[in-house]
Amino acid sequence: MGSRLIIEGGTPLKGTLEASGAKNACLPIMAASILAQGQVELERVPNISDVRVMASILDKIGVKVEFDAQAGHMLLDSSELTTTRAPEDLVRRMNASFDVMGPLLARCGHGEVSMPGGCRLGPRPVNYHIEAFRKLGAEVKVEGGFVKAQAKRLKGAHIIFPAVSVGATKNAMMAATMAEGTTILEGCAREPEISDLANFLIKMGAKISGVGSQTLRIEGVEKLHGAKHSIIADRIEGCTYLIGAAMTQGDLTIDKFEAEYSAAFLAQLEKAGQEVIVGEHYVRVKGRRPILPLEIATSPYPGFPTDLHPQIVALLSIANGVSALAETIFDSRFMYVMELVRLGADLLASGKYVRIRGVEQLVGAPVDAPDIRAGGALVMAGLAAQGETIIRGVKYIDRGYQKLEQNLRSLGAKIERVEEPLKELDQVPFQ
Repeated sequence: MGSRLIIEGGTPLKGTLEASGAKNACLPIMAASILAQGQVELERVPNISDVRVMASILDKIGVKVEFDAQAGHMLLDSSELTTTRAPEDLVRRMNASFDVMGPLLARCGHGEVSMPGGCRLGPRPVNYHIEAFRKLGAEVKVEGGFVKAQAKRLKGAHIIFPAVSVGATKNAMMAATMAEGTTILEGCAREPEISDLANFLIKMGAKISGVGSQTLRIEGVEKLHGAKHSIIADRIEGCTYLIGAAMTQGDLTIDKFEAEYSAAFLAQLEKAGQEVIVGEHYVRVKGRRPILPLEIATSPYPGFPTDLHPQIVALLSIANGVSALAETIFDSRFMYVMELVRLGADLLASGKYVRIRGVEQLVGAPVDAPDIRAGGALVMAGLAAQGETIIRGVKYIDRGYQKLEQNLRSLGAKIERVEEPLKELDQVPFQ
């Protein structure tokens, strides 16, 4: 059955939190350590289940992994890889596991990775990854649920992505670092986490220009060396907490946090009538009433992030008026809707849109988290609801939020976890 979170709502979130390292930067950076001939040292590694799954995948292919979860410190040594086949049972647990394919192909000339799993957000095909590998000179076939790629040495190529893809941008960039000649990637995703990956690769000796733009130029090198790197702040985690402050009429500061990476979100929070104070490496939000209605469409960075869609809907569910949100990235992002309705929200989802008619008060109820970000939204809604909210599906929340209940309790929230026996890989050897 898994763990449950029990929340007694009605207490404002007040205080300061230090931002965690970004999950979406850390996972591909861990995968990129496969490219290094030497030790990689990472700081600000979040202690979340996705990181432990990636650590286990790397361990199974021969990477030596040491993870001090308390300190957020990780050492990776891929000097002696033992296989280029990633374990299927682990890969199926998260979408980011496919990030190992590009590095395996570049370093070893071969890679076998099963179709990835993760949150149920609709089709997340890897066809753009496969086409990029082929343009770089690899032979790629899909059989038995596995993507199998091989090439003696990859060759530089001009690759234009037909649509923005975070995953394909990451994998093509990592593969191209050791390709012979020059690779130009056009139509790249521009997320800060991709720039963090590029900056890490540069520290390892990669030659990449255009970081942060839609066009990346990569001069292939013979080999990459070890490096030390600190992961950037997790903008999605930080903004989720800021929504909680707005919903509970709290006063919250997220420290060691770069506001520029969350500009689209913070602009919408201000439009919703909330007080947003941006300082050097911190953001402070003071919850205000009334919450004003919004019209939002998600879009690739620097637009409004899809990973904050459920959380902003939770906020707008107690706004004074009718709001609307259009989801342009993931087809099945709306599985949270009925769960928020259980808490008293007035929502109507149709196609790519959700209409949000604000109510005066949410009321606690038992709910299920269907994915990571919906789980974050339900927690924030529970904090604002009257009475007790019980959240199941905590395994999803644990994939993206580090020390969630400890952090919230430090801000005054009444939240506790009821533990039940762990199954499968939830107990992994990296402590």
